Amino acid sequence: MDSFEKKFNNYADLAVKKGVNIQKGQTLFISAPITSAEFVRTLARKAYDAGAKNVHVDWVDETLTRIKYDKAPQEAFQEFPSWVAKGREELAENGAAFITVKSTDPDLLKGVDSQKIADANKAAGEAMDTFRSYIQSDMVSWLVIATPSPGWAKKVYPDENPREAESKLWDAIFKAVRADVEDPVAAWDEHDKMLREKASFLNDKRYSELQYKAPGTDLSITLPEKHVWVGGGSPNKNGVHFIANMPTEEVFTVPHKTGVNGHVTNTKPLNYSGNVIDGFTIHFKDGKITDYEAEEGEETLKTLIETDEGSHYLGEVALVPHSSPISQSGDLFYNTLFDENASSHLAIGSAYAFCIENGPDMTKEEKEEHGLNSSITHVDFMVGSGDMDIDGILPDGTSEPIMRKGEWALK
Repeated sequence: MDSFEKKFNNYADLAVKKGVNIQKGQTLFISAPITSAEFVRTLARKAYDAGAKNVHVDWVDETLTRIKYDKAPQEAFQEFPSWVAKGREELAENGAAFITVKSTDPDLLKGVDSQKIADANKAAGEAMDTFRSYIQSDMVSWLVIATPSPGWAKKVYPDENPREAESKLWDAIFKAVRADVEDPVAAWDEHDKMLREKASFLNDKRYSELQYKAPGTDLSITLPEKHVWVGGGSPNKNGVHFIANMPTEEVFTVPHKTGVNGHVTNTKPLNYSGNVIDGFTIHFKDGKITDYEAEEGEETLKTLIETDEGSHYLGEVALVPHSSPISQSGDLFYNTLFDENASSHLAIGSAYAFCIENGPDMTKEEKEEHGLNSSITHVDFMVGSGDMDIDGILPDGTSEPIMRKGEWALK
């Protein structure tokens, strides 16, 4: 399939029909950068064709974002407009679906005062806490996807001219989301089925603990007694099946908040708040981050970990084979949506409620009693490689290989 237009439309089709799986009479809310305007217009057309009642778009301009960080006073970053948070909550409560389009320049906020970034993230996180709980309990259908931007494309392909860099990034995205095959919907049906089968296998095992071994990593993670592994798509509160990330190559669950011990080293750079963090190791005792060091972006890592009390703990453990299509592409995307699907990863911050039995119906206190972490942030970082071994510990203490040299070893 050579036609850019065909793959472009396939991608939009997948986002609307398989991603959020828009229903007749439903409202769609899209948050997107202005660099993705043509793609967003295509999403809107597809959504209306599928029966959407309304499509609302919230535009983001990275240039304006940088201007604010450079020019606005410190106190501007300590507030977040309540009407934005309330608007998202109201849309969710009325059954809207949500698409977020990412294309951030990984170096957007390089050189910016880290306290401004920390204040902004905290203010937004606190204001959006209720909406985030709706997302993390799958109350609504939601999707995160990406489109190229000049800054992002140049970071991924620094040796190419700007036009060629964007073209190459589009091709890489199309391949990662299976928009370049003859029948993308059928390809996603098959892929979704495979991921759910992996999750089902792990759920049947009921591992009580995971043990990670790799260069720079020696980590044990206790799993809550009633944890649930999830992979591929899942149903929202109305039973509508949706896929939250495109691409997705992971199966994931929750760690017990106080059950993480040892240390872990990243294997891919983390792009967080317009800055790159790399060469970092994080140390844990009884779940809590006790120490950390980074070759690049240590101050940014510090602001992440010190966001709130919950950001000193983990909220997600995800398994991805080293041979995943994104890993085998050889590209480093500097975008967590892609890089996390090339590598097993962990997440600092809040846990997904649907990763514990009956979690979406639990109160915050009940979730905490079951070992789920609570935070105003959730940030994935990549730890997997072709050198990583992961063992699962059964309730009787028996150890079984889950991954060897970064590949599935399930039997």
